[in-house]
Amino acid sequence: MTETAKENKKDVKEEPTSGIKFYFHAIRRDKLGFLGLIIVLFFFGWSILEGALQLIGGYIHRESLGWALLPSDPLKPSLFNAFHPPALSWTYLLGANAEGESILSRIFYAMPRDALVSVVVVLLAVAVGMLIGVIAGYVGGIVDDLLMRLTDAILAFPAIILVIAVAEILKGNFNAVIVGLSLVWWPTYARLFRAQTLKIKEMDYITAAKLYSVSKVKFFFKYLVLNTIDPIIAYSALDFGNVILAYSTLAFFGIGVTVNIPELGEMASDGLSGLPLYWWWPIFPSLTILIIVLGFVLLGDRLQDIIQGRLA
Repeated sequence: MTETAKENKKDVKEEPTSGIKFYFHAIRRDKLGFLGLIIVLFFFGWSILEGALQLIGGYIHRESLGWALLPSDPLKPSLFNAFHPPALSWTYLLGANAEGESILSRIFYAMPRDALVSVVVVLLAVAVGMLIGVIAGYVGGIVDDLLMRLTDAILAFPAIILVIAVAEILKGNFNAVIVGLSLVWWPTYARLFRAQTLKIKEMDYITAAKLYSVSKVKFFFKYLVLNTIDPIIAYSALDFGNVILAYSTLAFFGIGVTVNIPELGEMASDGLSGLPLYWWWPIFPSLTILIIVLGFVLLGDRLQDIIQGRLA
């Protein structure tokens, strides 16, 4: 090999073919997908930081720690600044509401709850859906029929109405909304896992694993779950946005809202009374929801392309 060839070989960067680096490089090639990734990372990164400050502040009885990084106290009214329009100031960049509270501060303060709801609901839905879907698809017969009829029964109800009913039965608090959303979210994952299990259950490596007497737990997770999970990754990325949208819709109607804790949906609902004169009051919380959901949609679409082998 000549010196020139060696130098050219060094210049060629080998791209990863699997793992997180592979996904990152693949997402980075698509501008919209990369934009979605940036939005999602900012949303979760900020939610973790702000959520930690709120938890620590509550634990040490120093609630002011929860808005240490915010322009102002999001829970302290300032009637002198009521309906302050958007201005070139950090505190009132997005204006103020009827109580004079900074809309920007309240938006950033509310984000951790949306992140928490989306993560808990999606993880619970994936876990329950995986268990039911894989068992139904692999065992088949009457077990499959019973589990799928249960799934169909839940899917037959309008999701939002069922969540509202469950939330009201459980006193309509924040935890009740999480339970209600989780209840209506898992059936879709059960169907996805079942469909993937039916595809792979007769493949050679599944037959070989059974012949080698692999333990049931190892067989279930290593040979069934791990080989059905890829399409679920892309769908769940989209689904984080769907959960946030559903949660914001419930908060818009005052369901699951905690007194003195801002919610994006509740802020948009309260701001309707200020239209059209105080347009910034409902518009900016609504735009925040839109941007967050759009970020998950863009990222989820790109992940679907990657998993299905349609790399640009």
